[in-house]
Amino acid sequence: MYPHERSLVKTLADKPFALIGVNSDTDKSKLKETLKEENITWRSFWNGPKGTSGPISTEWNVRGWPTLYLIDHKGVIRHKYVGSPGDKVLDAAIEKLLKEAEKAEESK
Repeated sequence: MYPHERSLVKTLADKPFALIGVNSDTDKSKLKETLKEENITWRSFWNGPKGTSGPISTEWNVRGWPTLYLIDHKGVIRHKYVGSPGDKVLDAAIEKLLKEAEKAEESK
């Protein structure tokens, strides 16, 4: 998923879009290496030493990895995907939410 995520961050840099990751590695030093090796430039939070049972995944009721949440410009969860839905499905959902956000901004 990293290549597609990198392309989203680059392509949507001037749009009302943010990618936020939560990493379940139990070893924080290995995580830092992975972030550098995979060129992860977006904000990525560490889920703690308990890995997939850490505080973020527990609070958000994550039961599978990856889990993707698409949150709209109002802060409402619009989609939740357990496992990757595929690039085309994800891109279409993001595009729809971006259009809604841009339309809302124009009507202000």
